[in-house]
Amino acid sequence: MFDFRQLRYFIAVAEELSFTRAAIRLHISQPPLSQQIQALERDLGVLLLERSKRRVALTEPGRVFLEQARQVLAQAELARSRATAAAAGHSGQLRLAYTLSVSFHPALPHALLRHRQVAPEVNVQLCEMYTEPQFAALLANEIDVGFVRDRPSHIQAARQLQLRVLDREPLLLALPSSHPLAAREELRMGEVADEAFVTQPRELAATLHDRLRTLAAEAGFQPRIVQQAQQINGLLALVAAGLGMALVPATMRAVRLDGVSYVPLADHEAHLLLAVASRVGDPSPVLAQFLATVTESAGGADD
Repeated sequence: MFDFRQLRYFIAVAEELSFTRAAIRLHISQPPLSQQIQALERDLGVLLLERSKRRVALTEPGRVFLEQARQVLAQAELARSRATAAAAGHSGQLRLAYTLSVSFHPALPHALLRHRQVAPEVNVQLCEMYTEPQFAALLANEIDVGFVRDRPSHIQAARQLQLRVLDREPLLLALPSSHPLAAREELRMGEVADEAFVTQPRELAATLHDRLRTLAAEAGFQPRIVQQAQQINGLLALVAAGLGMALVPATMRAVRLDGVSYVPLADHEAHLLLAVASRVGDPSPVLAQFLATVTESAGGADD
């Protein structure tokens, strides 16, 4: 069976219509070139080239084979380049999940933009998902990477997943603009012990819900939760309506809503983790390339 080398040799002779010029082009001597063309013709059982002392010409089978040989080499080169791109993580598929609050943080759009520049052939499939379901989806191989707001709470998940911390985002209190404390430059949780709070249901947003209770407990009180909203941006509508105040990540300041003011918290633990989670030992080159891009674009570090 003929090989790629013989195809390259034949194409060179067919294009040059000269064994001498083809040998120079291929950087080989003429005898082995002639031998390979003869071997190719014997293998095919057809005469590809008419030879005389004065000229070399393609036969009709030679013209047909030349067209096919060019296609075969082009497909082989395409296969090589695609395999190389896949090995470098520059092509393939990446299933990425993120929490709604992360969509307001610059780390996500910056990482996606940079990754598209580095690996434009990768098909990135995005889905919005809360943190705990992301951990379950990672373990079930339903997603490849997730932007999460907390560490795994179960030991098994903690052992099988790795986190790259990108940020410890400050937490704010979103207050009705008419509230007496809305004009303050910063607050401590102890100063709002008697206030009403609005939150997301814990089954949807355990991280932020638990952080509110933890900060309140450290300040010596239990938060009085009077209303809930399914989405974090829905909390702001409740705040604007004067129903209570909400604990939100600092990047939620990007959501400007009449009647809502944001005041930073001075409490030591008033921050929310932002990390990229993936499976330990995942061999995917696409994932490796994306994680490298995230670290570069967000300035994060393993933790």
